[in-house]
Amino acid sequence: MGKKYSKEEIIKKLEESKSEMRQFYSENFLNYISETSDKEGDYTEIIAEWLLNNIKLFDEIKPITREKNYKVKTHDGKIKNEKSNREEEIIAMKLFELSQNQGKVFDIIGKIIDYQTPLKNIRADKAGKIDLLAYNEEEKILRILELKRPNSDETMLRCVLEAYTYLKVVDKVKLLKDFGLPEDTEIKACAFVFYDGKQHKEMKEIKDNRKNLGKLIGKLGIEVIYLKEENGEYSVVKE
Repeated sequence: MGKKYSKEEIIKKLEESKSEMRQFYSENFLNYISETSDKEGDYTEIIAEWLLNNIKLFDEIKPITREKNYKVKTHDGKIKNEKSNREEEIIAMKLFELSQNQGKVFDIIGKIIDYQTPLKNIRADKAGKIDLLAYNEEEKILRILELKRPNSDETMLRCVLEAYTYLKVVDKVKLLKDFGLPEDTEIKACAFVFYDGKQHKEMKEIKDNRKNLGKLIGKLGIEVIYLKEENGEYSVVKE
């Protein structure tokens, strides 16, 4: 980020972007860090406060009903190009492969049942893909996991909003049906970030310097889960 913005300028950007709430999470200003130029506060805190005051805007995010199956048959977890710069997708595929081919059941989230789950119905639809789907059979919880790579510069705010948007966009009834899951399965949106990464460090500041972010995470019902990687072994933890 080069230029610094005042609180008023950030609020103006928010007002200009609110007409497209389905794409709001992708706005560049969500990744602005540090204090505003007029010393009126931290960018993340100002944006989180504005969203809390305008929480009903999220009701404008309408679901997309995908006519094709959410479960893509070609998803086999096989990495075609290890040198690909799509690091998050490669990590997602490795986790999927661990669950599907090696029977790995992760703590908290259970088994990874898909990666890069499409949300679009037609090409023109404005929607991304779910990084990972994980199902905990004991708890009957399906988690939409928004994964960030270990060295990601994205803010926790951006991650949280992306996860929540996907929860709003997906046709929940059809998603459960396509994956053969019970109708009464609970579906949660989760920020799935690396332990000791930038987003984790932000979470450590929740009580003191990130109170609005903490309130927004609670209001949206987002679950924050951490991924650890040690010597090629992956584990899942919460704090």
